[in-house]
Order: sequence, then structure tokens, then C-alpha cells
Amino acid sequence: MGWQEAEVRELKVGRYMMVDETPCKIMEINLSKPGKHGEAKARIVAIGIFDNQKKSVVFPVKHKVKVPIIEKKNAQVLSVANNEAQLMDSETYETFVLPLEPDQIDKVKPGTEVSYWEAMGTRRIMLQN
Repeated sequence: MGWQEAEVRELKVGRYMMVDETPCKIMEINLSKPGKHGEAKARIVAIGIFDNQKKSVVFPVKHKVKVPIIEKKNAQVLSVANNEAQLMDSETYETFVLPLEPDQIDKVKPGTEVSYWEAMGTRRIMLQN
């Protein structure tokens, strides 16, 4: 299981949640006051960690949402070709290929170590800025 459940009122800026089955980082949370017959609502603005898409959702504060379990791992770069990097996990020695983004091509070199994130069966190289 790659996620946990949490109520919307437990979420904080900088944490992660699932929006449309995509792991996203929460950038902004606005709470509204409860109405006469309703309950308070939260408007959440989040950015996808793998696709960098901005998403906005509104939920009641008692609504349960999925929170992805993000594993942060290290890997050694074995080779770089065709805007892809072949990596070997530092713990399991598993080899796999991940695409490189345009700003990563000059920074990822064979023989160096990079960190990557894995969530919901998807992986992405994350470079420190």
C-alpha cells in the first residue's frame, strides 16, 4: 500500500496529498468558516511532484484524503544517453532507467550519486538546487 488516509484538517503546507491519483505537494490551504447548516471547507492548492501541474481542490475539513508514502532513495548513475539515465539503487542494487529533464542533463554524470523519489509506483530524479 503506497498511501495512508488523513483528514483534510490534519494537512499542512509543505506536506503531500493525492489529487486525481497524483502525488502533490501542498502549497496553500485556505479554510472557510462553517455556514449555518454546513461545515468548514478547505481550499487546497497543490503542485504534482512528478508532473509539476498546479491543482486546486475544495473539501470539507472532515473529508478523508490519501497521503502518499514517498520513499527518498539514492542511486549511482551508470550511464547517460538519449536524455535518459541508467541508475543503480544504492541499497538494493536494482538497475533502472529514468528520463532526464532538460535542466538535469548537464548535472547528471556517470559515476555520480543522485537522489530519487518513489511514490505510487513512479520514480523521478530529484536534484538539490
